[in-house]
Amino acid sequence: MKYTEAFFDLDGTITDSGKVIMECAAYSLRFFGYEDQPEEKLRKFVGPSLMDSFQTLYGMSEDEARKATGIYRRLYETDKMYDVTIYDGIVELLSSCRKAGISCYVITSKVEASAKQIIKKFDLDRYFTDVIGPDPCDPSSDKKRLIERAIDRYSLDRNHCIMIGDTHFDIDGAVGAGIDSIAVTYGYGDLSSLEKAEPTYVASVAGEVWEVLRD
Repeated sequence: MKYTEAFFDLDGTITDSGKVIMECAAYSLRFFGYEDQPEEKLRKFVGPSLMDSFQTLYGMSEDEARKATGIYRRLYETDKMYDVTIYDGIVELLSSCRKAGISCYVITSKVEASAKQIIKKFDLDRYFTDVIGPDPCDPSSDKKRLIERAIDRYSLDRNHCIMIGDTHFDIDGAVGAGIDSIAVTYGYGDLSSLEKAEPTYVASVAGEVWEVLRD
């Protein structure tokens, strides 16, 4: 088996959380005068860090973006965090990985503490060796340094590691860290940007991810 370590993105890969992310982003944006934002634009909040999204998509200053992020997180963490579903086939995929001896990790741009709570809430923590994400003060969307953190922490061989995610941030991070990747197309990433990032493999459902991992 070529891959013994599988790194999974969370939002848009394990959990279908796009609706709640868009709701919280729209709520926060209203405080800055942005009413009735189009879904196409709000979808872009799924994947990158909140700070990056508010600054890149709406031209906010760093201070404004921090305030917007704070508003978002207060709603999200108080009322919305668990308002997600697990994508079809993910539990079966993780179970197959465990039976095959593949170690799984969550690599996410979501604040690490929140990601751990979500994984535990849905009884997925038994499948993962670790959940790695930024702290609340980290504004970066760069997945490379999170992948590197897992590799360094567990002394992993890059040749046997693979990143699975639904946005180009996941694939760019894998390329930067020198590992293979699987772009999943069932999430919230834009297909053209995924293809441009040049993933090693592309999968449309969780079962196709397993077909790659089991070889």
